[in-house]
Amino acid sequence: MEDSVLFAVLWVVAATIVAMLPMRLQFPPGIILFVSAPALIVWLGHDFGWFVSLLASAAFASMFRNPIRHYWRRWTGREVGE
Repeated sequence: MEDSVLFAVLWVVAATIVAMLPMRLQFPPGIILFVSAPALIVWLGHDFGWFVSLLASAAFASMFRNPIRHYWRRWTGREVGE
């Protein structure tokens, strides 16, 4: 098994554990997961091709859709509150 797959599985397990934490405790580990995901996606793409990287990117965007939406609105100057 490739190391990238092992780290991807560990990342998913860590994300699941973080999701079970109370909301006030999710932010610090969530930031670490958020920042480390692109490197892991590139690594998976390097080992298995662009299609796997595309699937991993879609899964990442699905898991972090609310933070991505929030920061996108903040960076583009749109109103943040929903």
